[in-house]
Amino acid sequence: MSHLDEELQEPVDRREPTPEIYNEEGSVRTEFLEAVEAAIAGADTEFLRENIAGLHESEIGDVIEALPQEARPELVRLLGDEFDLTALTEVDEAVRLDIIAGLPAEQLASAISSLESDDAVYILEDMDDEDRDKILSKLSFIERIRLTRSLDYPESSAGRRMQTEFVAVPPFWTVGQTIDYMRKEDDLPNSFSQIFVVDPTFRLLGAVDLDKILRTKRKTKIEAIMRETNHPIPAETDQEEAAQLFEQYDLLSAAVVDSNERLVGVLTIDDVVDVIHEEAEEDIMRLGGVGDEELSDNIKTAVRSRFGWLLINLGTAFMSASVIGLFDESIEKMIALAVLMPVVASMGGNAGTQTMTVTVRALATKDLDIYNAARIIRREAGVGIFNGVAFAILIALVAGFWFQNPELGGVVATAMIINMFAAAMAGILIPLLLDRAGADPAISSSVFVTTTTDVIGFFSFLGIATWWFNI
Repeated sequence: MSHLDEELQEPVDRREPTPEIYNEEGSVRTEFLEAVEAAIAGADTEFLRENIAGLHESEIGDVIEALPQEARPELVRLLGDEFDLTALTEVDEAVRLDIIAGLPAEQLASAISSLESDDAVYILEDMDDEDRDKILSKLSFIERIRLTRSLDYPESSAGRRMQTEFVAVPPFWTVGQTIDYMRKEDDLPNSFSQIFVVDPTFRLLGAVDLDKILRTKRKTKIEAIMRETNHPIPAETDQEEAAQLFEQYDLLSAAVVDSNERLVGVLTIDDVVDVIHEEAEEDIMRLGGVGDEELSDNIKTAVRSRFGWLLINLGTAFMSASVIGLFDESIEKMIALAVLMPVVASMGGNAGTQTMTVTVRALATKDLDIYNAARIIRREAGVGIFNGVAFAILIALVAGFWFQNPELGGVVATAMIINMFAAAMAGILIPLLLDRAGADPAISSSVFVTTTTDVIGFFSFLGIATWWFNI
């Protein structure tokens, strides 16, 4: 074994294998969950430590969410110091806050001090200011300053997501000095893939990958093997933009710098995966008009999350109803119009939602911009016309045979083409205009697109029918 191998050799992980807690569907097994509940009810700490304490934090999080609400804080209390607080980063915010509320400030402070800074910030940021300050006051000065600095950055920024534990060395150090430093220094991250090079003011100069360190002789200077840092990320950068940099350049980690180009932290791929998941989920939820609602939220919170947009939808529904009211005499004289008009409107609504979903996602991932917008608009117009003609033929045949009136089939077919084209245009232009105006298209697009397709669908169908049949 070489000298370098001896220096970097780590002890083998001797932990017991994780018990089987999931069924074939990926949910926590009923038998396992019942055993955990029984152990909590009987205060069987030995069982819990043997079967829960050794699980991965994501597995503990799944168990916590599957437990009844009243059993969750009791599980944490029974595990005591053996409970991995990192598991709280794997559960819904409502569940996390409910558990934290039942923990003594001393226990919570002790557990947070053992976490990596990004996980500690993730837990602290959702707490009330008073409770957060109480926890921070019980930490050491260095820990408190480190966490406070991250919490001072905007929510959903790279500064909030970064890990403040990193390895930084001066350029004049040798590889051997760097290896000795990594072996002896206790205040280093548990895992890392690169070492940053900084000047005396901590301004970022470059980075060295660990594989380069391992393959270079001990006497070589760091400045001789360092490279420019791959895409350092300003701390104020939105986390979604940071995640796109990771995706574009296949990064495993990236330096986070302040406005003076000084190194303040590192963003790692595990945090970025969480960001990608959160942002995708957020877009889906916003498109549905439910904000940041979570499954663990109570009835009051869920109602508050949905009520606002439902109220707006009610207002826009009256706009659609007012269009129908303009043609009430035509509908009274020809009942078939009342039967067919929802078909035109709903087909337009569905087509508009399809286009809107693609557009909003493309805007979020920066795939749609000013350079290709015209081409994408032309494409969606073509899709709208093609689908409009195809479904116009189908609905014309159905309506003609159903009501024994070929002219009615022609009217509804014409309205279908108009509304499908309008739906395609609304589905792409409305999100683009909202994005250009600085509004979030994921939140606002749905109600405007639906209203547009309803109004144009009803107006085109009833208007053409009134003119054609002179009713």
